[in-house]
Amino acid sequence: MEKFVEVLPNKSALVQRALTLVQETIQTAIQQKGRCTIALAGGNTPKPLYEAMAETDLPWPKLHVFWGDERYVPADHPDSNQRMARLAWLDRIAIPPGNIHPMPTNAASAEEDAALYNSELQKFFGCQTGEFPQFDIILLGLGDDGHTASLFPHTEALQVCDRLVTVGNKDGQPRLTFTVPLINGASRTIFLVAGDKKQSALSKILAPFPETSQAKQELHQTYPASLIQPSGELWWLLDEAANPKS
Repeated sequence: MEKFVEVLPNKSALVQRALTLVQETIQTAIQQKGRCTIALAGGNTPKPLYEAMAETDLPWPKLHVFWGDERYVPADHPDSNQRMARLAWLDRIAIPPGNIHPMPTNAASAEEDAALYNSELQKFFGCQTGEFPQFDIILLGLGDDGHTASLFPHTEALQVCDRLVTVGNKDGQPRLTFTVPLINGASRTIFLVAGDKKQSALSKILAPFPETSQAKQELHQTYPASLIQPSGELWWLLDEAANPKS
């Protein structure tokens, strides 16, 4: 793993840096493989990045868009991560509808939809059960509590390592989420972190790992973002307000 931590002066600069990295990765992947796969984050921080992406000129027909997690609400619900990304970016560019792969949220249960998305990913990447595909880019946010995607502290989803997608739990509300092994298989993982409320969690996550296995386990359970240790590049992009050393 190659790890990079960059502190930008403000959120606008953070978005511009993320835009550069994402554009660079898309272009490189397309040059090397003929396509690029990206998994999007929800929440407020990435929205301006998506809006900026809508203003760029890239070979959209060669980009395939997925989501790393989703609230278990209809696609047109105000809380939907899919809806936010479509309005900010995807509905504003010439990307084939078949290149957009939202998480389904209309089956009888979140577990059934998680299994459906798991199967869709396996089919798209051509991988078997037990194999984990490699996304070119996975975008992640960080919650004040140290969660990322829908991997929340002290929840069962943190332990799932035999599937690509599982059900997360936020205060009793189900969410769909990539599993830790799937995220950790990415070529380039980018955390976008803004705001002073993130300092406390970041100070724990970015500190050197504790030496004992028990202490590591407690860290991972309490601050799930610390579980993200990808085989490729790990980028932490922070604005100055989020910097735990400020």
